[in-house]
Amino acid sequence: MAKLKRLFEPVMIGKMELKNRIVMPAMCTMFGTAFGEVNNRDIDFYVERAKGGVGLIIIENTCVEWPRGKAGASPIRIDDFKFISGLHDLAEAVHPYGTKIATQLHHTGRQNSVMFCTEGVELVAPSAIPCMPIGGDMPKALTVDEIKDLVNRFVLGAARTQMAGFDAVEIHGAHGYLITQFMSPYTNKRTDEYGGDFDRRMRFALEIVKGIRAAVGPDFPIIFRMSADECVEGGLTLKDSKMIAKKLEDAGVDAISVSAGIYESKPWHARIFPPSGMPMGCNLDLAQGIKEVVAVPVIVAGRLSPLLGEKALEDGKADLIAIGRPLLADPNLPRKAQEGRLDDIRPCLYCNEKCIGNLHKLLSVSCQVNASVGREREYEIRLAQKAKRVLIVGGGPGGMEAARVAALRGHKVSLYEKDEELGGQLVPASVPSFKDPIKDLIKYFKLQLEKLAVRVETGRQVNLGLIKELKPDVVVLATGATPIIPEIPGASNERVVTAVDVLLGKKKVGREAIIVGGGEVGSELAWHLAGNGKKVTLIEMTFAVARDMCAVSRGFLLDKLDELGVNIMLNTTVKKITDEGVIVSNAGGEKQVIKGDTVVLCVGFKANKGLQSEVEDIVPEVYTIGDCVKPGKIFDAIHGGAFIGRQI
Repeated sequence: MAKLKRLFEPVMIGKMELKNRIVMPAMCTMFGTAFGEVNNRDIDFYVERAKGGVGLIIIENTCVEWPRGKAGASPIRIDDFKFISGLHDLAEAVHPYGTKIATQLHHTGRQNSVMFCTEGVELVAPSAIPCMPIGGDMPKALTVDEIKDLVNRFVLGAARTQMAGFDAVEIHGAHGYLITQFMSPYTNKRTDEYGGDFDRRMRFALEIVKGIRAAVGPDFPIIFRMSADECVEGGLTLKDSKMIAKKLEDAGVDAISVSAGIYESKPWHARIFPPSGMPMGCNLDLAQGIKEVVAVPVIVAGRLSPLLGEKALEDGKADLIAIGRPLLADPNLPRKAQEGRLDDIRPCLYCNEKCIGNLHKLLSVSCQVNASVGREREYEIRLAQKAKRVLIVGGGPGGMEAARVAALRGHKVSLYEKDEELGGQLVPASVPSFKDPIKDLIKYFKLQLEKLAVRVETGRQVNLGLIKELKPDVVVLATGATPIIPEIPGASNERVVTAVDVLLGKKKVGREAIIVGGGEVGSELAWHLAGNGKKVTLIEMTFAVARDMCAVSRGFLLDKLDELGVNIMLNTTVKKITDEGVIVSNAGGEKQVIKGDTVVLCVGFKANKGLQSEVEDIVPEVYTIGDCVKPGKIFDAIHGGAFIGRQI
């Protein structure tokens, strides 16, 4: 049993004592109303994390100027006194669990979209420099009077935070948003008192901090979040950020929260939302650098687990550990970690698909592995009125989640899997080194099924005879999908293999691999093979590869493919597979021979739909979930299993 001593020691931020050193950093959810008011969905979401044992919750980017400065469609607002009541309800709901709560005062500045977010209102910034990754809308350079007005808006936001009964306030000076834009020479080209040299670029941030301190008094904690490295040429570096941190401390900040990156960082957003290919604890060295120059506590974020957080505290790299997306995956992470039950923590995949990926689509946040996110009250596990005998056919993510939930509700569950191990498509998906979190997810499911006494039979093909023998009350078909073999001349050639067979080690790949299909599966396979020394050509019939991935993770992957020298051919169709490779045709109809030792097919999956009609004739309650309904992502399988597990 892992003992995490430092992580669960109390810590002070100014005059505020936290029960432990785990911080839930601000993560936009879009759970509030369309007008930015707190509602019950917000409250349920944050209360669930408070119940789980987190020491401090910093709620999502809280808008100080609506609509010009808002992030996305509907973040929480604090730009008017009428929003205090809802915020007070949220604080009151969280406090009984011993968790402290803070707002994060936020303004997007240039990093926004007039079309999608600001309701047509012109963007503003220190200087008229567009942010190309988010659409390139030209911001208006702020006048001095407008800057003074914005300082006042931040100060009023802090005062309202205090009035609402919150315990602290965080100023968002990270990730390329408005305050960062003033501090950074990359985005601040002014020549007046708010730009030019270091001290003038710091004026806006320092006026905000000093104004807030005057408004809230000496005892109300102020946290400042910063990107200690903007990861862009001409932007802030750790050396700059050390000077910034010292200035902020002198101005009255009680803690520094360290992150990295802006929207133009390469790859886009990856330092803000590190995907699974980035190293764990990717910002720890930055935090350590900041900690060297300040006496106030330092918070660090960036792919941190409880174990890694404990080590970072022991090594003196930080004082508090910010864990964000893993608290979406499992709100009970702190409590489980404190109890030494690390294997019981549902792992975050760091895929960004349904958290930041949803926000990019102007949708509310969800999670691939946790169907309860944003539906905490609706999805509360309750015992079934009548215990039933439940047979799950298929041990992929959907089947395992259905089994887990049904067993928690008191049903007697059996799960049969035709392969020798559980996991379904998770097994091949977990093979690349950059997909290790999927291995953790398989381990998590196996352990939960064992603890819940689910009868698991692997290597057993379910047929109608077995179902009649078992006499279940309920059958859940989660029989998955199989790779599509396209009707291409030569597809039966012995040099042709599928991605699944390659990843499972059933087929070998020669020195030169041709991958047919540039979706997520094909693109990640290209990364995997090229990373293992293969010469890879990736052929995609549309205009771009990995279009089915979240933009953040996709950007990181594309950089890796470029770094590894993968040859990407777009708008290209494979016409024939030969002994030498493939014959392709581009959009203009021109044909070309691409030579390679192995052709790997990654053109999708087809559902395994057998059994359903026969089973319905002999079992009163039958459900189908996951890929056997429609092949898709982990999200569809797990959420389908979570839903059906609650319906039985």
